[in-house]
Amino acid sequence: MRTLCHDLPASTPGEEVVLEGWVQRRRQLARVTFLVVRDRSGLAQVVLPAGAAVPPEETVVRVTGTAAANAQAPGGVEVTDALVELLTEPAATPPAELWRPGLDVSLPTLLDHAPVLWRHPAQRARWELAAASLRGFRASLDALGFTEVTTPKIVGTATESGANVFPVDWFGREAYLAQSPQFYKQQLVGVFERVYEVGPVFRAEPHDTVRHLAEYRSLDVELGFIGDHRDVLAVLRDVLSGMVDAVRAEEAAVSRTGALPPVVPDEVPVIRFADALALVGAPADEPDLAPEHERALGAWALAEHGSDFLAVEGYPMAKRPFYTHPWTGNRSAAPSTTASNSFDLLFRGLELVTGGQRLHRASDYERAIRARGEDPATYDAYLQAFRHGMPPHGGFAIGLERWVARLVGAANVREVTLFPRDLNRLTP
Repeated sequence: MRTLCHDLPASTPGEEVVLEGWVQRRRQLARVTFLVVRDRSGLAQVVLPAGAAVPPEETVVRVTGTAAANAQAPGGVEVTDALVELLTEPAATPPAELWRPGLDVSLPTLLDHAPVLWRHPAQRARWELAAASLRGFRASLDALGFTEVTTPKIVGTATESGANVFPVDWFGREAYLAQSPQFYKQQLVGVFERVYEVGPVFRAEPHDTVRHLAEYRSLDVELGFIGDHRDVLAVLRDVLSGMVDAVRAEEAAVSRTGALPPVVPDEVPVIRFADALALVGAPADEPDLAPEHERALGAWALAEHGSDFLAVEGYPMAKRPFYTHPWTGNRSAAPSTTASNSFDLLFRGLELVTGGQRLHRASDYERAIRARGEDPATYDAYLQAFRHGMPPHGGFAIGLERWVARLVGAANVREVTLFPRDLNRLTP
């Protein structure tokens, strides 16, 4: 029976053990040869006679031997009297030395050789934090009575804009890769009330920046029977708390990556969009926040509120999709004809989440669609749910890659994306 490297320290000295994994490192000394084996759980040391033939790094092996106590070995136990069997051909030399503590390679090298370089324990730990975040996301929403759903990724109409979609030939018909699950998750509020999805979204935007990808993983949430967008923000706060808790539980991955899990405040601080512009010295008629504005607001939130998070609410309707609900005077401010019941959540000075309240009356949708010069009949499949009764609802979407990049301090979202797709990259 196979013993995982992580479980080797629990073996009884003198017990026969079988390890299977990759050769992480080999060291041939005058009196002894050491082999370090790596599997999904960690590392184990194997002791061989001096001069023993050892396979090159990254060769897949099976090691059968005896567990022996050694305080200098990982976990205090090593394998002696070992027989090493190759389970594949001797491996080619990897593009970087994976046994070193850090992976010191350029971003192009990392991306070109992703199938191999993701094996590095520190690099792999980045995705372990992403996986933990997904577990926390799902667990938090399950506990709040949400239902996980899946929606089509090939759609007949653009969700937000026809200018940034990837066209697809669907058996001779025009179709697109989905920009988001927005239409479907709204419709499913009419079925389940509370839904969420984890899946890819596609944006044909020619951005070549450190924060944009043409394909990324979106963590989408939609919920019904809300008062306004602040109810959505409250759910987002609970979800982020669950994600952080799950990340903190991955102590080894946090240590390897140097990640700094944030403290999620009991209530996320909120600033109005117009006040945010004034705070950063931007013109009052700016329709959106620039990256430098986001950074300045992040620094202000940390200094003023001790928070890594800041919600900016009341974005101009002109910069929000047609399904966004207009501003209703959220609890403390007067109604506005130009602002929206929407928000962006900044995490350490970077936009991480967009969310808000949606329209829920069919007549409001028809007016909004006509206002942008389109025929509501084009959206009949979408609008039927509203014509048959939809509650006030809203939702949000978290960009997984941006979240992980911020957690580990990566300068580029591509560093934490398994196989990124952008303006220039379709392989590996």
